[in-house]
Amino acid sequence: MSQAHNGIERRRFIRHPICFPLKYKVSKKGLAQEESSTTINVSQGGLLFSAKRPVDINSLVAIRIPFQDKIFNVQAKVVHCRRSPEAKLYNIGVCFQRFADAFKVKLIEQMYLIMEYRDLRSMQLGREISLQEASREWIKRYSKRFNRLYWIGS
Repeated sequence: MSQAHNGIERRRFIRHPICFPLKYKVSKKGLAQEESSTTINVSQGGLLFSAKRPVDINSLVAIRIPFQDKIFNVQAKVVHCRRSPEAKLYNIGVCFQRFADAFKVKLIEQMYLIMEYRDLRSMQLGREISLQEASREWIKRYSKRFNRLYWIGS
């Protein structure tokens, strides 16, 4: 769904549908409880995730994204919160506060895609391939595109 206001498209970045787990905590006065969720989509500027409760616009959110044995911490700001009638959840759109956070999430997205690619190639080849082998193939195929997205003047 397009994010339009008075007929003008407000999105600056292309969304990539991808589902990976995350935990988030809204910065508020008092104790904030960490909640679990999953992403709906990710872009260079932010991400969309589902939540059981609404979150106020402009709230700061600390996001923790696990990948294998690592945890990646990201800071973001809520830019929209909409109830999803079909899922009875809220879709929370956040924008990253620093370029480093955007880059971290993009790398995490790539790692999850490499794992999916590994599973697909293993099925195609009829044998398990290692994450390293899948990573080498992935980098050969997609690293130039990734480089163009993030490095000006390349």
